[in-house]
Amino acid sequence: MDDLCAECGFRYDVDDAPAAAATIRRLAGEVAEVLRTPADLATRRRPEVWSPLEYGCHLRDVFLMQRERVLTARWDSGFTPTTMGRDARVEHDGYAEQDPNDVARQLVDAAALFGNVLDRLDPDWDNEMVYSWPEPQLRSLRWVAVHTVHEAQHHLRDIRGQLDGLG
Repeated sequence: MDDLCAECGFRYDVDDAPAAAATIRRLAGEVAEVLRTPADLATRRRPEVWSPLEYGCHLRDVFLMQRERVLTARWDSGFTPTTMGRDARVEHDGYAEQDPNDVARQLVDAAALFGNVLDRLDPDWDNEMVYSWPEPQLRSLRWVAVHTVHEAQHHLRDIRGQLDGLG
């Protein structure tokens, strides 16, 4: 995998992993702030692109899933987690029908929970799991932390891009 996201410019650097918890909490706060705005957050601007609210729900669930995965990898290094079923969750959990204020609160809480786990990772940063994206590969918890920062940064960009000029 390339260490640079061509869409958002994020560069993967596993040396940044110890700062991931703080960055994730900050980015979650920024997404939550957007979710508390009076804009139409549930409507998709294009049918194939999630709405800002759906992205907020997705990030909340990513933080919760990553928390459980990292906790498991601490005592079972090398395990293969189940996929989160990201696309099915949009419909199954009714992302577009959730209250944006509730999602904002839950997102901040999920980031705090995941951040707590990351803050306590010493000495297990090098434990691994088989990560399914972009293809199944053994990944260190350092990489998982940095990848989760990328998810948050990338989707914050997606959300803001949809809302530019609508406020």
